[in-house]
Amino acid sequence: MVNRSDPVTGLVVDSDEHRLIRESTAKIAQKYGSAYYLERARTGNNVDELWYELGDAGLLGVHLPEEYGGGGAGLSEAVVVVEELAAHGMPMLISVISPVICGSILSAHASTDMKQAWLPGLASGRRRMAFALTEPDAGSNSHNVGTTARRDGEGWRISGAKYFISAVSDAEALLVIARDADAPAGQRAPLSMFVVPVDAPGVVYQPLETTLVAADKQFTVFLDDVYVGPEAIIGQAGNGLRQVFAGLNPERIVAAAISNGIGRYAISKATQYAKERQVWSTPIGAHQGISHPLAKAYINVELARMAMVHSAALFDAGEDAAEAANIAKYAAAEASLEALDHSIQTHGGNGLSKEYGLAEMWFNARLLRTAPVSKEMVLNFVAQSSLGLPRSY
Repeated sequence: MVNRSDPVTGLVVDSDEHRLIRESTAKIAQKYGSAYYLERARTGNNVDELWYELGDAGLLGVHLPEEYGGGGAGLSEAVVVVEELAAHGMPMLISVISPVICGSILSAHASTDMKQAWLPGLASGRRRMAFALTEPDAGSNSHNVGTTARRDGEGWRISGAKYFISAVSDAEALLVIARDADAPAGQRAPLSMFVVPVDAPGVVYQPLETTLVAADKQFTVFLDDVYVGPEAIIGQAGNGLRQVFAGLNPERIVAAAISNGIGRYAISKATQYAKERQVWSTPIGAHQGISHPLAKAYINVELARMAMVHSAALFDAGEDAAEAANIAKYAAAEASLEALDHSIQTHGGNGLSKEYGLAEMWFNARLLRTAPVSKEMVLNFVAQSSLGLPRSY
């Protein structure tokens, strides 16, 4: 039964299975607390204790196949875990990247040997993988990847640079997207995907300084003539673009889960403060100038959560979830920023203090308006694919 007095609970009514997943995630998150996450984020330390406990509880790989150590459920279950962590002040990008994006791509397209080698570790959290797609010059155009893979005997040599790659320092390998260097001139080179160890000769990564206060650091990665054997390629050479796009809808849906969790976190903090903070013997939450903006933010977060649940259900049913995934991602990013803004305003000067952890959360929410797909590209997609308007690019 939904508890209307608890803004963390919300309107989304869980099935019994989802309720148990949410309760298990919340129990672990509460054990560590948002202060733990913020302290690790501020000092640049990892959150391995939290990560391993989530893995041991079966929560990181809840959506991965049972035969490879997962829970055998779907994306609808994965979003519960990711959202609940963010709702407790832990918006962990690695929870999207390693088990969801990389794990889902490997589950769908990798060889049996590669699945056996990687999926159990991704599910348990004992192995992590970073997703190396974005580049300084490619931007949102995945067709324009500049990193190349050239055949060398039975293997490949990979060269190029990747930009804004999350959590490389915590990862054991990179899932690298590269174009065929041997493609005929004048033709769009086919893409392929490779699993590249971060310690392979020729791989160099360096921190990318940002304003983000997050446990997941950002990196620039350089690949200088990195050799990988034939076992490193995922599926067939030249199928990388299809594999990438197969991972983009889950990425958008789970990114929405982080945003929705941030929105819930912000509203929970604001309502608690508005009930307790008194001015002239009256709780500030009694004033409509405080209560109405928070009520509106709550409505928008709940609408975004419904869109997320719908998109995940479509994906799990094998339906075309592209439109729903993009809408869910857009709605959640906008709603979380609105919720944080009103939460900070409710706290007054305290909203900018480190004690409350709201201002630092804002940069994480702001990132999700731009990544993994910008709001402008979502609007392009909806205008062209949903409304049938002429293409702008």
